[in-house]
Amino acid sequence: MTDRHISSLFDAELSALSTRVLEMGGLVEAQVVRSVQALREFSGEAATEVLESERRVNGMEVEIDHDLSSIIARHQPTACDLRLLISVSKAVADLERVGDESARIARTVHRQLHMGMSTHLRHPLADLGIAADMAIEALKSALDAFARRDANVALKVIEGDKDIDREFEGLARLLMTYMVEDPRAISSCIDLIFVAKAIERVGDHAKNLAKLVIYMVKGQDVRHRALNHIQGVV
Repeated sequence: MTDRHISSLFDAELSALSTRVLEMGGLVEAQVVRSVQALREFSGEAATEVLESERRVNGMEVEIDHDLSSIIARHQPTACDLRLLISVSKAVADLERVGDESARIARTVHRQLHMGMSTHLRHPLADLGIAADMAIEALKSALDAFARRDANVALKVIEGDKDIDREFEGLARLLMTYMVEDPRAISSCIDLIFVAKAIERVGDHAKNLAKLVIYMVKGQDVRHRALNHIQGVV
């Protein structure tokens, strides 16, 4: 087998691997959207669909990890390609955790349908929807940055994470107020705080994906770095 043929095969495998990551990302993004829809509409059917898709997400994580190990063992990639493979490995882990957060929201919907959520909590649900839309948009942008190897789009995701954090903090304060005013709402409010935290973590995982894009493109690890440092890298 010629060196040129080996190189072409390696490039094809890298491309296929990236496509699989984006496919997994699309599935996870749809899972988040569906879990939020389940919460907004109080739909047990939508929540069940999210929980069923979790098995597929988990299966894709295992398959991609296997392919990744196989590529590294057979090709012994050099620096640039190795950065891509490391980023793929970490991206898959973050995407799987986003799926876990979606499943957590879906299980909350099932639990609240069984218990009966107080009708006056509809306002916090609307606010949760706003935070969820922000997190979903961040995840979508991070996946787009990954697909196009676009560090500038990745930077915007990182810069926007503070807005999602601010929404979570506001929601937590609002729900604490509801619990003080009506002890009967404590159980439902605690569930909604965990949902809000799940949404905030989706934003965190989107930020992690964005940092991986910068690592791939710029060759610098910007984890645990201040925003001004990351801006300087990009």
